Amino acid sequence: AGSAEKVMTVDVTPEKRNRFSLEDADITELAKYAVIIEQHYGRPMDIEWGKDGQDGRIYILQARPETVKSQAAGQVEMRYKLKGTSKVLAKGRAIGQKIGAGPVRVIRDPSEMDRVQPGDVLVADMTDPNWEPVMKRASAIITNRGGRTCHAAIIARELGVPAVVGCGDATEHLQDGMMVTVSCAEGDEGHIYDGLIETEVTEVSRGVLPEIPVKITMNIGNPQLAFDFCQIPNAGVGLARLEFIINNYIGVHPRAVLEYPNIDPDLKRAVESVARGYASPRQFYEDKLVEGVATIAAAFYPKPVIVRLSDFKSNEYKKLIGGSRYEPDEENPMLGFRGASRYVSADFGEAFALECA
Repeated sequence: AGSAEKVMTVDVTPEKRNRFSLEDADITELAKYAVIIEQHYGRPMDIEWGKDGQDGRIYILQARPETVKSQAAGQVEMRYKLKGTSKVLAKGRAIGQKIGAGPVRVIRDPSEMDRVQPGDVLVADMTDPNWEPVMKRASAIITNRGGRTCHAAIIARELGVPAVVGCGDATEHLQDGMMVTVSCAEGDEGHIYDGLIETEVTEVSRGVLPEIPVKITMNIGNPQLAFDFCQIPNAGVGLARLEFIINNYIGVHPRAVLEYPNIDPDLKRAVESVARGYASPRQFYEDKLVEGVATIAAAFYPKPVIVRLSDFKSNEYKKLIGGSRYEPDEENPMLGFRGASRYVSADFGEAFALECA
């Protein structure tokens, strides 16, 4: 044992750290192997693989039947029902059909978001893309403002978290630490009840759901969830918002990408950090857009997918890396420089062309 070789810790050079471990050709090769293996066994398979550091070849190390995701995906739907009631503290539009419960955490400013702990009920005036990391921790989400297509509603649907939006004054009536139950299982209107109410959850097999004479499409923002959502009965994607892909996959203002490397040193370092592994920040931006849209399209193929070009408001663009250098201060961004007004603007034309590349 004394003569056996020991594991050595070796520093990896910056050049290697900033390089992808796999090439596109490797991914394609792996995908072909996976298809061959699944066709051979006739069922979903859990496959382990490795790339040899000496010869550069891909090797399949193990293939065994997949027994979790394939058994659950698309087979059942969960139905939620309250087994009791209590005083209604607030109400608004219900998003989803679930029920959540826990201690209230009122967040009046984004700087306070670190106070939200897993299982808390997040209460805020409204949300924007910067809130998404903390929204993932919440057992439920409540906002004063917003409707069925607001940011909080869209993200809550994608995360599978119950939300009640447009409550009006939830931040005033709900106090930090109080225990509440958030119900979206009672129809169009969502209710926030005082205390913790016992919930009944039942499973419904999708295999026995009747067909309806109406084609229902889905709203998709996060490509990472597309392969989960496509398991739900649908007629395709009626709205894939490009700004969600830009925010979640890219995170950089397009003008910063276009003006690189002729930008200030701090911004240059920030852009290089997120675009590492790519030939240029521009290629990073374009490839990530393609990756996001293609992921959604692949998940729902051959059903139609409608992609909407970016509709960021100036205050949302400002929160991207470099955004504060390029965006105006608007009193009412909702009615300001956004959507088609940007597409035809000489100041934004080159950035819009980047979306269409």
